[in-house]
Amino acid sequence: MTAFSYLCEHIYKKESTVEKEFDKVELAKSVSMLWDPLTDEQRELFAENISVRDLSRGEVLFKASSTPTHLYYLIRGKITMHREGVAGQQIVRMVEPRSIFGYAAAIEGVDYRSTAIAGNDTTVLQIPISLMFHFIWENSDFAMLFLKELSSLLGISVERTMSLTQKHIRGRLADALLQMKKKYGVEDDGQTLAVYLSREDLAQMSNMTTSNAIRTLSSFAQEGLIAIEGRKIKFVNVDELQVISDRG
Repeated sequence: MTAFSYLCEHIYKKESTVEKEFDKVELAKSVSMLWDPLTDEQRELFAENISVRDLSRGEVLFKASSTPTHLYYLIRGKITMHREGVAGQQIVRMVEPRSIFGYAAAIEGVDYRSTAIAGNDTTVLQIPISLMFHFIWENSDFAMLFLKELSSLLGISVERTMSLTQKHIRGRLADALLQMKKKYGVEDDGQTLAVYLSREDLAQMSNMTTSNAIRTLSSFAQEGLIAIEGRKIKFVNVDELQVISDRG
C-alpha cells in the first residue's frame, strides 16, 4: 500500500453513503499537484472548501448537458467519460487515480459534453469551480498546471484518434490493454491489471463490437499473450502485445 493510499484510508473520521467527514488539511496536502502551486492563504481556502464523495459502480458523477460545478480529483477507483454518438454511448476517456478532470468545459464556458460514470467503488475530491477560477486568476503557477494538463489531454486524444482510425482490431485492443496497464498499473503479482474492465468497456475503448472484443481477447489468451480469470486480465507477454499495437 502506498503512503498516499494509507493516508486516504486513515484520515476519515466518520463514514456515510455519499460524503465523509475527514481531516481536510491532511487530505488537501496529499493532493500535491493542486496544493504545491498555492500560496499559504490559498491553501487555507483550498482546505476549507474541498469535499469528498463516494460513488458505487455505475453511479453518475455528472451528466452531459449539465453545468460544471466542481473540479474533480480521483482519489481511488475508476471514472469513465461517456459521450453519446451515432452508435450509442462511447467511452472517450478513462480517468486514472491522482488525476484531475471535469474542468475543461468550465474553462471553455460550456456545459459538459460527456457523462462521468464510476467504475468499481470510487472516491473523488471535489473543489468548487469558482475557487478554481479564483486560483487561476491569482496564481500563474496554478494556471500553468491546467495549460499543461489540457496540452497533455490533446496529445492523448490525437494518439487515440490515430489508433482507432489506422489500426486493425488486434492492434486497437492491444493498444487499449497497454494503455490500461500504463494508467492503472498491475497488482502485487506484477502481472494482473489493477482495474477490472467489462468486455463492453474494452470494446468501446477499442471501437469494436463486444463480440469482436471477446473473440480477440480469447485469441490473445490462446496465443499466451494474456490470461483471463473472470474480469481479471493478466499480462503474460507484454512485449508481443506492444509489437501487435505498433504494427496496427
